[in-house]
Amino acid sequence: MTRQHRETTWFGKLLAYWLIERRWWDFVPLPMLVATLVFYRGPFRIYGGATTSYIVAGLAIVSSLSLVVSPKRFRWLTGAALVVLCLTGGMLTMAIPVGWTIALPYLVASIAVRRYNPPIAIAVLIAATVGILVFSGAGTRLLPALASMAVLFALVMGALARRNREDRLEQTELALAREQAAREEHARAAALAERARIAREVHDVLAHSLSALALNLQSARLMLVRDEAGPEAIAQVERAQRLAADGLAEARRAVAALRDDPVATDRAIADLVTSARLETGSPAQLSVVGAPRDLSGPAETTLYRTAQEALSNARKHAPGAPVRVVLEYLDDRTELTVTDHPGARPPAATPGGFGLAGMRERAELIGGELHTGPTEDGWRVHLVVPV
Repeated sequence: MTRQHRETTWFGKLLAYWLIERRWWDFVPLPMLVATLVFYRGPFRIYGGATTSYIVAGLAIVSSLSLVVSPKRFRWLTGAALVVLCLTGGMLTMAIPVGWTIALPYLVASIAVRRYNPPIAIAVLIAATVGILVFSGAGTRLLPALASMAVLFALVMGALARRNREDRLEQTELALAREQAAREEHARAAALAERARIAREVHDVLAHSLSALALNLQSARLMLVRDEAGPEAIAQVERAQRLAADGLAEARRAVAALRDDPVATDRAIADLVTSARLETGSPAQLSVVGAPRDLSGPAETTLYRTAQEALSNARKHAPGAPVRVVLEYLDDRTELTVTDHPGARPPAATPGGFGLAGMRERAELIGGELHTGPTEDGWRVHLVVPV
C-alpha cells in the first residue's frame, strides 16, 4: 500500500467517523452560509452594508464550526451556537434577500426540537421565531408573518412526531431486549435446575452404588485370600474392584462438572489415593502441604494425570507396597511427589513404556519438570508445576 493510498484511506475513515459521531446536521449550516456569500452579487440591505453583513456571517460561521468541533458534553455551547445561528440567519436573510440563509432558522429549529433536550429546543425555537419575524422583515406584514409561522409550526410538529416515533422505537427495542434477556435467563435457570437434578441422581444412585460395590469387592477379595482361592479368581475380583473405584472417581468428577463446581486438585488426587487404597488394600497416604489454591486448567490436569499414572505404576510394579503422595503448594510452584516403598531398590525403568514418556510430555507442555527414578527402597515420581 502506497503512502498516498494510506493517507486517502485515513482521511476517509476520519471523515466517516466525524459524520457518524457529530451527525450530519452539524455540517449543513456551514456550506449554506459560504455558498450564500460566494454567489451573492447584489447590495447588502442592512445597516452598515457589506461590513455588517460579513461580521454577522463570520459570527454564523464560527457558530457553525463550533457545532462540528465542540465536545458533545458541552451542551450549553451547542445550545448557544444554535441560538446564534437562528439570529444571524435571520439577519443575513434581511441583508441578502436571495440566498439560502432564509432556510437556516427553520432547519435549526426543527433539528433542535427533534434532537436536543427541551431547554435547548425552547431557546432555539424562540430565537428562530425572532429571526424569522423581526430580522427577516416578515413581522411587519401580517400575511407573510402568518405564512412563516405556519411553515415553522409544521416543521416543528413534524420534528416532534419523528422524535416521539424514535422514542417509541427505542422503548420497544429496549422492551424486546429485556424480554429476550429474561427468556435467556429463564432458559439458563431451567438448564441449571435440570443439571442439578441429574447431578443429584448421579450422586445419590450411581456414586453410592459404586462406593458400596467397591467396599463389597474389597471384602470379597480379602475373603478369597483368606480361603486361599485361586489367583485367577482373586485377579478378577481385583480387576472388578479397580473398575468400580475408577467409576466412582469419574462419577464424582461428573457430578462436580454438572454443578459447575470443578473438583479442586487436592480433592481429586485424594479420590485417587482413596481408590488405590480400596483397590489394593495396601497403605496409601496423601499429605497436602501449604494452602491449596486454584491453578490453571492444564496445570490441574497435569497434576491429576501424573498422580493417576504414578499410582497405576505403583499398583502394577509394586503390588501391596505402601504409597505416599505429597502435594506441596509453594509460593512460585506446586510439587507432586509419589513414592512407593516395596522394601528393595527396583531396577531402572525399561525402555518401551509410554507412561513415563506421557507424564514427561505433559510436564514440558506447561513449562514444568518431571523427575523419576529409583530410591533406596522403591520408586519416586516428582513433578514440579510453575504457578
